[in-house]
Amino acid sequence: MYKTIVVHIDGSHQQQSRLRAAAQLATTHDAHLVGSAMTGMSWLDFALLTGSMGAPMMPGSDFQGLRDAASLRLEAFMEDARRLGVASLEQRLVDDEPGFALLMQSRYADLIVLSRDTDPDPALPVRVRGLPEHVTLHGARPVLVVPDGYQGQPIPGTAVVGWDGSMQAIRAIEGALPLLQCAESVKLALVNPDQLSELHGEEPGADMALYLARQGVQVDVIVERTRGTNGAALIDMARSTGAGLLVAGAYGHSRYREWILGGVTRELLERAPVPLLLAH
Repeated sequence: MYKTIVVHIDGSHQQQSRLRAAAQLATTHDAHLVGSAMTGMSWLDFALLTGSMGAPMMPGSDFQGLRDAASLRLEAFMEDARRLGVASLEQRLVDDEPGFALLMQSRYADLIVLSRDTDPDPALPVRVRGLPEHVTLHGARPVLVVPDGYQGQPIPGTAVVGWDGSMQAIRAIEGALPLLQCAESVKLALVNPDQLSELHGEEPGADMALYLARQGVQVDVIVERTRGTNGAALIDMARSTGAGLLVAGAYGHSRYREWILGGVTRELLERAPVPLLLAH
């Protein structure tokens, strides 16, 4: 079970969606929920602030303003989380940029809850863009990416798990196991498995289904053959089964190849209609 869950607190319009998801999981798993807010001040910012690099010093009042704003966001988080029924709570203010801070905190948590990138703000610092990908690729724990429209539907209810035999998919399944064990139904989805025959046994999906069954998971194997993308097949399956969770390994191919081809990971991040658990 998940016992420590970290949710990113930034005051954006997406925050309420991911907080609903994080609160639901914390309540279901009797977990400690950590709301983490960052000032955005990296080590380089600190160096500039103190003038140690020969640059003009940032006024201390400006820096304190960043801390005060983050503190206000955390106070609102505490109120909202209590209203959502979370019993064990913590607020954490970090003087750093979100990417580095969340990577550090992932070492001491079971799950990181973020939002996907939608409608990028041109004024948003570059270091904040692509946060789900960054934390998934470099973090120690799985990441739950919550779509903006999430309103508190059961997680997982039915879960769709992308299985291609890769190490990334194994890590995603391992990271999602507490959710899969309490799911009403798990659909182990294999898309065009013949193309990756060397990663499957004699009967694609059978060995992983047996492994999951021994873990107490109610699992069915679904083989989908399509000329479309793997990501589109998984998304369609999530919609048709009424799933409350998608599980997938992140960036099974090289980042360069994923960029050229569009990539399953990118497609899931952009289009998944339900919370998406990723691991690398």
